[in-house]
Amino acid sequence: MGFSVGIVGLPNVGKSTLFNALTQSKHAQVANYPFCTIEPNHAVVRVPDDNLDRLSALIQPKQTVHATIDFVDIAGLVKGSHKGEGLGNQFLAHIRDTNALIHIVRCFQDENIIHINGVVNPIADIEIINIELIFADLQQLERKIEKLHKYTKGDKKAQPLLELCERLKQHFEKGLPARSFPEVDSELFLGLNEEMRFTTGKKVIYVVNVDEKGLEHDPPELNDVREIAKREGTEVIKVCAQLEMELADMSEEERKEFLAMDGATESALEQVVHAGYRLLNLITFYTMAPPKEIRAWSVKEGTHVVKAAGMIHTDFEKHFICAEVIPVKEFLAHGGEVGAKHAGAWRIEGKDYIVKDGDCIYIKANA
Repeated sequence: MGFSVGIVGLPNVGKSTLFNALTQSKHAQVANYPFCTIEPNHAVVRVPDDNLDRLSALIQPKQTVHATIDFVDIAGLVKGSHKGEGLGNQFLAHIRDTNALIHIVRCFQDENIIHINGVVNPIADIEIINIELIFADLQQLERKIEKLHKYTKGDKKAQPLLELCERLKQHFEKGLPARSFPEVDSELFLGLNEEMRFTTGKKVIYVVNVDEKGLEHDPPELNDVREIAKREGTEVIKVCAQLEMELADMSEEERKEFLAMDGATESALEQVVHAGYRLLNLITFYTMAPPKEIRAWSVKEGTHVVKAAGMIHTDFEKHFICAEVIPVKEFLAHGGEVGAKHAGAWRIEGKDYIVKDGDCIYIKANA
């Protein structure tokens, strides 16, 4: 599996600009007026991976396949979107299938770029988006409750779910997201969330969009966003979306040199990927079939090797025998599989093995 990210925020905060920067494209229209984005923009982007690049240089396969991220950029939400204001919440369906959200927050002053509320206020901006997402989830939940009331008349087994939904409704009505619901880890809620795909049940990364001066010196508004993120147990990434979009036209070497001049070590894409992996507890493992292909795979931390084998091919899960495992650092340090085996870095693992970040795995299965 890869992972997918929905990009949300008010109009004119830099969502489409950042989308273009992250995807190194000009797919999303960028303009100085609200609701420039009408149709959602989608892009599948390769996950930057130094280990995979080094493996590819060493093995020189015909094909190197990166793990991917699916980015979805939707129209800006405004106060009252759940009631149909602006473009309404019609686009929220496009992010219900995503694994996480990037919430773009504007933290720069520029009288030439319109702010839909007339003033840059990150706290108010964040609250507007959060409330609109909560109300959208509440409307969806109310329809579910209405159906459950009908079912419980003839099926008492539905009663516990109905009671959970009523408690969740009260939670939403307090202006609180699904991810902070006290029963968020219960089996009943997990099943409900899998069905309903609550937008506020998704984890969030706050991306603060600053101007070039803000890269050097934190704008005062940034501390407000950091306080909110701290309370929610999430991360804040500071980027200059306009600068990042300009970097997208450069070569990899030029980008690195340009970022170094600004004291940055990672591009916005790399920052988002790493934050997303941490947020979703993702790790990477590698498979090799020289000289044809090497491939990176993203999986949840704690995944058993049999399940990982099933990602490669369903037959590998059904007919799993064992896995040959070499940590990628050992593989690279010893010049490949043969050198790693001679150094004692190669081992055989059974079906109970938990995949580790950076494992190079060869699956053995019955034909």
